[in-house]
Amino acid sequence: MATTEECRGALDRLSDNLATADGDVRSAAALDRSLSCHIKDLDVTFTGRLKAGRIAVLDTLDGPPAEKADIRLAMTGDDLLAMVDGQLNFAKAWASGRVGLEASFRDLLRLRALL
Repeated sequence: MATTEECRGALDRLSDNLATADGDVRSAAALDRSLSCHIKDLDVTFTGRLKAGRIAVLDTLDGPPAEKADIRLAMTGDDLLAMVDGQLNFAKAWASGRVGLEASFRDLLRLRALL
C-alpha cells in the first residue's frame, strides 16, 4: 500500500509531466481550477490548484475533501502511483470505476486530452 509521502511525490511528478507536455495535453493542463485528490485507502485528501500547466498541492487533509473543488479525483494510492508511472491507463481506470473524476462538463471536455 502506498504511503501519503509516496502519493504526494506522485502528484509532484505528475505536475512536472504536465509542465513539460506538448500540444493538446499542454492546452488541457492550462486550466486554472481548484483540485482535490482523495486517496481512498489512506483516507487523505490533497487539495490544491491546477494552474499554468502545473499542480500546486496546497494542503493535505484527513478524510474526504471538506469543500467541493472544481476538479475532484478519488482513487487508491497504488492506482495513483501506477498511473503516474505509466503502468495504469487513466481512461481505462476511470471507465472501470477504479478512478473517480468529477468536474463540470466543460472542464471534462478540456481534460479529455489528458485521458
